[in-house]
Amino acid sequence: MRSLLFVPGDSARKFEKARQTLADALILDLEDSVAEDRKDEARTIVRDMLGAGRGAQALYVRVNALDTGRALADLAAVLPGRPDGIMLPKCESAADVVKVGLWLDGLEAASGAPAGATKILPIVTETARALLRLDGYAEAGPRLFGLMWGAEDLAAALGATANADERGFHSPYRLARDLCLIAAKAAGVAAVDTVYTRIDDLAGLAAEAAVARRDGFTAKAVIHPRHVEAVNAAFAPTAAEIAWAERIVAAFAADRDAGVVKIDGRMIDKPHLRAAEAILGTARTRGIG
Repeated sequence: MRSLLFVPGDSARKFEKARQTLADALILDLEDSVAEDRKDEARTIVRDMLGAGRGAQALYVRVNALDTGRALADLAAVLPGRPDGIMLPKCESAADVVKVGLWLDGLEAASGAPAGATKILPIVTETARALLRLDGYAEAGPRLFGLMWGAEDLAAALGATANADERGFHSPYRLARDLCLIAAKAAGVAAVDTVYTRIDDLAGLAAEAAVARRDGFTAKAVIHPRHVEAVNAAFAPTAAEIAWAERIVAAFAADRDAGVVKIDGRMIDKPHLRAAEAILGTARTRGIG
């Protein structure tokens, strides 16, 4: 999964438009993109979206945060539609994921869904408290799909006047990004980069997505259909990367007892081999090369 496109949960029109994109997942949003007086109605609309027929895209639902008192009712409303996963905003610890997982246990049983089928993708950097609790997600259970970071709510939580300028994110938000990445890798799950908010700056989006992939993120959330193509491209292996990975794999295949090989004067060891195998696996999955 490379691209996760947010879709307002109260807009069937935008959902139909999103289905025409090449986004790997759609996030049907019951939280920030829905006005307070439309949240109940949005549950019904999202349930209809889930029942509209499935294509290749995964369908996740972003419920309202646990502290709003709406999350459980959101889950009860949408689980009969069998979403592939739930996005949990303002998640403050692995305990929140476990709590939602227990709710899902009961709701899946009640709706006849396969046990454990609904994954959870928490946004784990939206409060100050959350940043201090990023080390426990390895214990969050098998429903955990990945960890995503976000900067907008964190800025509000910190009382900041801005979270970025033309050079990029300010220091607290770079810290949040890096901690999310490290926590995801420690938990063995996907690391999802935050959205790019400048809708018309496609060059800036491509650059930010490329840096995210370089650093180890496996996907990026997007807020506009125009962003999907650039993000998908950024998270696909390049021809040069595939060629280099093939050379590494071939070198170790030629000498199966070697712990280190030399290619073009560079020392290549087993971590390089694992990285090369991952690149080739991604390329095969995407039909590249």
